[in-house]
Amino acid sequence: MAERLPKWFKMQRASGADYSRLKRLIEQNRLHTICTSGNCPNKGECWNAGTATFMILGNICTRACKFCNTMTGKPFPPDPDEPERLAETIKLLGLKHCVITSVDRDDLPDGGASFWAQTIRMIKKINPSVTIESLIPDFDGRHDEIRKVIDSGPDIISHNVETVRRLTPHIRSKAKYDTSLDVIKYIAMNNVIAKSGFMVGLGEQEDEIYETISDLSRTGCSILTIGQYLKPSSSHMGVAEYRTPEQFAEYKRAALSAGFRFVESAPLVRSSFHSEKHVKAG
Repeated sequence: MAERLPKWFKMQRASGADYSRLKRLIEQNRLHTICTSGNCPNKGECWNAGTATFMILGNICTRACKFCNTMTGKPFPPDPDEPERLAETIKLLGLKHCVITSVDRDDLPDGGASFWAQTIRMIKKINPSVTIESLIPDFDGRHDEIRKVIDSGPDIISHNVETVRRLTPHIRSKAKYDTSLDVIKYIAMNNVIAKSGFMVGLGEQEDEIYETISDLSRTGCSILTIGQYLKPSSSHMGVAEYRTPEQFAEYKRAALSAGFRFVESAPLVRSSFHSEKHVKAG
């Protein structure tokens, strides 16, 4: 039996002409999205509007975070034609803004950073007016690999801490809380709009939420997203608590007071949700 959600969760069904066209183009061009791989609750709203968060470097992740629905295993070699197929799909969709993410590729010497840079440059070449948000992995905190993404020129570089410090070792696979903070700090130091996000409802305490907001503020992060963890499948860890919309509103007030320029904080917020607003806000 499906888990009963609180009354404030209202999700759109995926349907309509824009949804069908987007689904067809993704399938025809052999692309992946975190919307599908991550079982995102906002897929209906975003796809109905003709937008998606594209996922490069395949759909098999080398890590196994307990909150994530993406497949874990041994990935296939990077597809050298993927950057051009993605860029052409963005052109066909007529997007003004796009969000790109990837699986973790710990099997690659540079974690996939060169492929990331190649993809961003190809998107900009074929779509010179499009704005780009890149939601990157941590690249094990290696600044030289992060620099490759920075130099390719995305408008926003995002990296999520995902959860509070105490829960990170239990919930995230391989990733470290302080490494993620350092990644975000390095992005901000290089005059790029830095963005991050985390989930609540994983078993954190209220004071730990405010501590995470404070930690991210000190990195120079400009944009913050806070959303409710939802169990993506029956095999994933359960929800410890459903935070109310009023609590999310308080987190937003605290984050704005801490110096963030733009904050999305609500139960259904995800990192790329309404991301087109974040370019101007950053």
